[in-house]
Amino acid sequence: MAKRLSVFLLAKDILKFFYSGQTASFAIENFIRPTVFSPQSKRLDVLLREFRINRNHIAIVVDEYGHVAGLVTIEDVLEQIVGEIEDEYDIDDEGGKIKKLNDGSYIVKASTIIDEFNDYFHTKFSDEEFDTIGGIILKGFGHLPKRGEVYKAQNFRFKVLHSDNRRVYLLEVKAIKKKTPKTEPTAA
Repeated sequence: MAKRLSVFLLAKDILKFFYSGQTASFAIENFIRPTVFSPQSKRLDVLLREFRINRNHIAIVVDEYGHVAGLVTIEDVLEQIVGEIEDEYDIDDEGGKIKKLNDGSYIVKASTIIDEFNDYFHTKFSDEEFDTIGGIILKGFGHLPKRGEVYKAQNFRFKVLHSDNRRVYLLEVKAIKKKTPKTEPTAA
C-alpha cells in the first residue's frame, strides 16, 4: 500500500514569489509544506510551544479515531489563552451584527439574520430561501465573491470586505441615493 503524503500550500508563499518577478523558475515542490496533525487532546500550551518551535501556525486536528475534527491556527490558540483578539474585521458582539460608521455606511456581518437586517434597514429581503443576508448576497453574485466585489439590491450597495474560499464574513452596506427624475417645466 502506498503511503499518502499530506502537504499544504500557503498563498503568502506563492504571492511573495510571484511579486519577486522570478516566475520563470516556479516549481511547486519548493512551496509545499508538510501538514501538521494534532490530537484533540493536546494541551494548548504544548501546541503553542510546538507552533513556536517549528515556526508553524496551523494544524489539522484529529480525533481519537484519526478522523479530521477541524483546523486550529495560532490565533485560535492565543485567543483561548488571552481572550478574543480583535482585527480590522471584528464587530463588537455586544453592539450586534450591524455597526454604523461615521461616513453613513455600515459594517454588517454576513451571518446577520434577514429579519434583523430588514428591521434595521427597513428592507424587504425574503427569508424563504436563505436565513442570512450573506445567503442573499451569495445568490445575487452567483458565485463566492472575493474581497472588494460589489452587488446592488433594493437601493443598497453591498461590498465584500472579508471572505474566504467557503463563505462571506463581512459586508460594507451603503444606501444608494435614488435619482430624482428631472421634470420639464410646464407651461402655465
